[in-house]
Amino acid sequence: MLSSMLLGRYIPGNSMIHRLDPRSKILTVILFMIIVFFANHWLGYGLLILFVLSMTKLAGLSIRFLFNGLKLIFILLIFTFLMHLFLTKGGTVLIDGGFFTIESEGLITGVYITIRLILLVVITTLMTLTTSPIELTDAIEKLCRPLKALKVPVHEIAMMMSISLRFIPTLMDETEKIIKAQSARGSTFMTGNLKQRINALVPIFIPLFMSAFKRAEEMAIAMEVRGYQGEEGRTHYRLLSWETRDTMALLALVLFGALLLFVRQ
Repeated sequence: MLSSMLLGRYIPGNSMIHRLDPRSKILTVILFMIIVFFANHWLGYGLLILFVLSMTKLAGLSIRFLFNGLKLIFILLIFTFLMHLFLTKGGTVLIDGGFFTIESEGLITGVYITIRLILLVVITTLMTLTTSPIELTDAIEKLCRPLKALKVPVHEIAMMMSISLRFIPTLMDETEKIIKAQSARGSTFMTGNLKQRINALVPIFIPLFMSAFKRAEEMAIAMEVRGYQGEEGRTHYRLLSWETRDTMALLALVLFGALLLFVRQ
């Protein structure tokens, strides 16, 4: 399951979403994070789901592939849903368990919040799947260029974010290899009480941290050997180009947000 995790991965392609400028994709994701809160009833959420499914299709990805790679977040989604289900009060009492009650307002709120989280995760994952880490770094640097006037190290921050994102799937693959190696030696991770399970994870974390530090050191040496000195004297092999399709993509999202406001009750 860890090896199929999609967060931080990039899948090369030539779809319509792949060809968009990375700056427009970042702005689209930020704008979508705002628009998703415009929906407040089933019609609005239905339109949001339809929009995300359309984006997935335009990216050349299958829904099954996308959700198989997001299984690890389902635990968080279930926890969020249950918290709202049991703690949000109002409306008709659906189940009266004595010391707890499940009311209609809690059920509706839990479903809405869960849908919002799923849509936000999916749209963000689509951006990382269709944009290489280098393009993301350049796009973040370009968008945050005004902060340079405030002496903010924009390039260094963008580089750190890109490297961190890129190493997530690498660490996931490394974790799965360590788990398989420990399991082959007779280690068990899903048996015993909570304390025993936590202790069983120690043989995983130690080699994982050692591997992470080793990779970080190797990358630092490689960047130093190649003369990397931050933004100073740096040129770009791939130049970002904002085209008409990028403007149209943002305009389409703005119109979609206006539609959600129109159907909002």
